[in-house]
Amino acid sequence: MNEIARRWRVLAGGTAAGVAAVVGFAGATASAEPVLPQPPLPMPVTVTQTVAVPPDVAATPQALGQPGVTPATPMPAGIAAPAVPAPPPVTITPASTGTLADFFNSKGVKLEPQNSRDFQALNIVLPVPKGWSQVPDPNVPDAFAVIADRVGGNGLYSSNAQVKVYKLIGDFDPKEAISHGFIDSQMLPAWRATDGSLADFGGMPSSVIEGTYRENNMTLNASRRHVIAMAGPDKYLVSLAVTTSVDQVVAAADATDAIVNGFKVSLPGPPAPAPPLPAPGLPQSPSGQGAQAALPQLLGQPG
Repeated sequence: MNEIARRWRVLAGGTAAGVAAVVGFAGATASAEPVLPQPPLPMPVTVTQTVAVPPDVAATPQALGQPGVTPATPMPAGIAAPAVPAPPPVTITPASTGTLADFFNSKGVKLEPQNSRDFQALNIVLPVPKGWSQVPDPNVPDAFAVIADRVGGNGLYSSNAQVKVYKLIGDFDPKEAISHGFIDSQMLPAWRATDGSLADFGGMPSSVIEGTYRENNMTLNASRRHVIAMAGPDKYLVSLAVTTSVDQVVAAADATDAIVNGFKVSLPGPPAPAPPLPAPGLPQSPSGQGAQAALPQLLGQPG
């Protein structure tokens, strides 16, 4: 009987402890039963690892709260560092009013027309297409040179190109001046622009605009370029106007393109080397041998 009683007391005690544990976990009422101690948590294991640190990194102090600084890695031998991009070119905003003549007048700048016979301050190249020739034209005031198509045309109008050169006497900003380069063309009757740019021309401030306008009941196609050239302390305005009738645009395209694309303004210097002659027995290139091939003409010099 004593042995049976001891087993019941052990069983009763185990049951009471289990009930107390459940009540304490649920948290509904406080338990006066003692809490069994939890097994101790395992202690963290310390792992020692040796890391090789470069001398330059180890010697660099790091301030608290500051981002880490990664030391510059030298470029391998034979590999060039990437080039720093050049700053973008200065953008010129086209003026909304006032021609170049109006601008120079407002600045007190005097325009002196130049004569091609004795002009040596600049090299001005005007290509002369086949069938075109220099002509005197009293309708072009202050003309430096005028060339015209003496073969084509429509019987009423001949395609032509005009160059004017003025020496600019006075103080002004060339970039500000060239922003007015579109206005004289935009003032033509029924002007409709097809293209335009204020990009430099051979390193000189320049404007070029292309479009159509009406004159004497005809529609004309025009390309006009202005260049402000600086030769030492002197400044010059060089202007090129190429004009043809709309019904002759296709027929005159090779000639007018040769003039527009071959026109050059530069400072005097040594003459450009002549192109090499083809080797004997080799066929010559057909480039420049068509009916509209243009020969460059250095204005102010003998042809």
